[in-house]
Amino acid sequence: MTRPVIWQAAAHLLAYPDERFWRRLPLIKEAAEPHFTPFLDHVADLGSGELAAHYVDTFDLQRRCCLYLTYYTDGDTRRRGESLAALKQRYRAAGWELMDDELPDFLPVMLEFAACDPSGAALLAEHRAGLELLLTALTERDSPYRHVIGTVCAELPPISAADRATAARLAAAGPPAESVGVYG
Repeated sequence: MTRPVIWQAAAHLLAYPDERFWRRLPLIKEAAEPHFTPFLDHVADLGSGELAAHYVDTFDLQRRCCLYLTYYTDGDTRRRGESLAALKQRYRAAGWELMDDELPDFLPVMLEFAACDPSGAALLAEHRAGLELLLTALTERDSPYRHVIGTVCAELPPISAADRATAARLAAAGPPAESVGVYG
């Protein structure tokens, strides 16, 4: 199986589990087994409502389980806006346009890009520290999504010492914050 197939499957598996998710699941299972078998087995035991509730609880309510990768390095700062603009420019330079409601750092978007463009692997690798933090947080929560992120990480080059140090620093301190306009 090729990386693009794995990344495209992961993009679908990390999307909100709506009707499209459930309709596509048999195709993803056929195309991407055995890479996502632990996740797919877990999902088979859940109903759509239970998986949707877990998705919201995990990705929308837990700051450590953020699917917007620039959040890990930039937090909610002005620098994040610059990072988002730079990502959009990279996508445009590759001839790839986002939908109006998509943020360029949303992991499923980045995975779809990686599935379609050879430069996408480097983009994912640049966000390796954030992916490792996400994997750690999902593992600590015993979330089935840890299997999806683990598979994505396994398809990237081994984590560097610098990325490991960055991930450890971010895990200890959290993402950057700004106090612009706040006076004490």
